[in-house]
Amino acid sequence: MTENVSIAIGLVGPGAVGRALLEQLRVETPNLFNKYRIDLQVQGILNSSQVILGKEGQPINLETYGEQLLESSADASLGVLTQHLRALPLPHKVIIDCTASAYVPQFYRRWMEQVGSSLLPPWVVCFAWLRPGRGIHIVTPNKKLNSGPLAEYLAVKQLQKAGSAHYMYEGTVGAGLPVMSTLKQLLDTGDEVQRIEGVFSGTLSYIFNELAPGKAFSEVVSGARRRGYTEPDPRDDLSGMDVTRKVINLARECGNKIELSSVDTESLVPEPLRKAQSPQEFMDSLHEYDDIMAERVQQADRHGEVLRYVGSYDAESGVCQVLLRRFPKSHPFANLAGTENIISFTTMRYSNPPLIVRGPGAGPAVTAAGVFSDLITLSRYLGAPS
Repeated sequence: MTENVSIAIGLVGPGAVGRALLEQLRVETPNLFNKYRIDLQVQGILNSSQVILGKEGQPINLETYGEQLLESSADASLGVLTQHLRALPLPHKVIIDCTASAYVPQFYRRWMEQVGSSLLPPWVVCFAWLRPGRGIHIVTPNKKLNSGPLAEYLAVKQLQKAGSAHYMYEGTVGAGLPVMSTLKQLLDTGDEVQRIEGVFSGTLSYIFNELAPGKAFSEVVSGARRRGYTEPDPRDDLSGMDVTRKVINLARECGNKIELSSVDTESLVPEPLRKAQSPQEFMDSLHEYDDIMAERVQQADRHGEVLRYVGSYDAESGVCQVLLRRFPKSHPFANLAGTENIISFTTMRYSNPPLIVRGPGAGPAVTAAGVFSDLITLSRYLGAPS
């Protein structure tokens, strides 16, 4: 009989994506146990001011965790969550970082490191029953580590390579689309990446799918904001920084040691509005710059083309770019709908045509599904059947 693969889960950031993931776990955990003996136990949930922890080894009730968080008076810190997970008798632990924070990824290294490995002499570690505890695995859609300071990224990847713990991040590019896993499979099977390019932002995909001659840029952005497609401050989307981070993730996966500051990124935020005091002040003034975008839309249309905000990585030159570009109306990038993402891989094996991944690229549910997929893959790495 197949043994259970039991994993203690600590979730950081029960916001939109975190809540969607917890709901998916609530529904699917019993099914995963019945089918594959995968025993997923949410033992900790932490937000910026509250934490709840499983009591007496029992997992948190996912029907009532929201109320429990509101009533919690426990010390809310990453240290408390870490200590709780490490003390549990379950053989495997994972922290799921569903934040967009640059602070939380600073803990990845210490979570992944094997407990006590620096304190024990090598001859002790050789004996299996005396080896230090394994590190805590990381699953995340947070892009900040993979696109942050190169030294920190390389240190985490080295821990992963050394087998201290698994580090999984499918959700960092394309939400729930199999973008990172597709790239890894190409590289692992000896293919050579020549170019990667695509529409990586669901928000900007929607905006430029809607934008056409006669439509004001400010009105389209307002519509995207009303539908909840933008960040609370649309400048976070229009700056292009989110796309830049995704392109860096892909370039680094290919072995390029690029830093964030090296990427040529075109901001769509008019220069005078970059220091607007509030998102509403920005939106109230954006119409003053509609003519600039309207001229670019009309120029493209006169040539039978459309505008698309595209990120690209060229392997030969090592150059990453994030720019607003023109494409013929027959091009795959020109025929997207809603918030779709599309990513094109041109490789030694896939060149004419390239390999394309396309589908929903935004929204809490699909992002959470990408995280959940990583969690199931992790379970199989740890011994669960397929």
